[in-house]
Amino acid sequence: MEMKELLNDIEKCRARMVNLASRASMIDHNVVEASTQLDTLIHKYILMTRKQ
Repeated sequence: MEMKELLNDIEKCRARMVNLASRASMIDHNVVEASTQLDTLIHKYILMTRKQ
C-alpha cells in the first residue's frame, strides 16, 4: 500500500467514524469498529514512516 493511498484511507475512515459517532453513542458497535479500523490504519502509517 502506498503512503498516499494509506493517508486517503485514514481520512475516509476518520470521517466515517465521526459521522457514525455523531448519530450514535460512542460505545455503539459500529463506532467502536470504525475506531478500531482507524487505529489499525494509523499503526500502518506509523510503521511506514519509521521505515523511511
